[in-house]
Amino acid sequence: MIEKEFIKHLIKRLARVDENEGWKSDLKPAQRTALEYLGRANRFSRKPSHIADFLGSTRGTVSQTLKALAEKEFIAEEHCPELDRRSKSFVLTAKGIERLAETDTLTEALDGIPREKLLEIALVLRPVLNRVLLAKQQRDFGLCRRCKHFEKQGEGGACQLLGANLTTEETTQICYHSEPRSID
Repeated sequence: MIEKEFIKHLIKRLARVDENEGWKSDLKPAQRTALEYLGRANRFSRKPSHIADFLGSTRGTVSQTLKALAEKEFIAEEHCPELDRRSKSFVLTAKGIERLAETDTLTEALDGIPREKLLEIALVLRPVLNRVLLAKQQRDFGLCRRCKHFEKQGEGGACQLLGANLTTEETTQICYHSEPRSID
């Protein structure tokens, strides 16, 4: 029988090795994580406060992280007049997209695992993450298409909460406003 402490050790060790790999590039681990987040987030989830919530960090720290990513030309600031004239969000630049396409050691290690085993791992880890987020009172940042506010429409969908149409790509992105569907 595998002990919980051993599983916790494996998860933490993988996270640490992955984070340490980040120090070897021109991006600090927090910068890399913010860049990865922006690569997965939909257009409604790219505000600095959303990124801070995802990273579990302060808005001031995230502001410095975003400033560094912008200076390195991995992201660009975008104003959101439909939300608020003062509101801003961030988008990946071509350089940022290119950086995200680079493979890291953890991804390469996962490439060697059969798809059905990866699904098993995800099905086990997902409820663990959900319990931790609930205990810490943190957001889920789930996929649009799995949200209770999502409605399938044509190739894409619609967000009933925000009253917005979604592209096919957006339905597979993570969302700050995501709420899991209730299972009846």
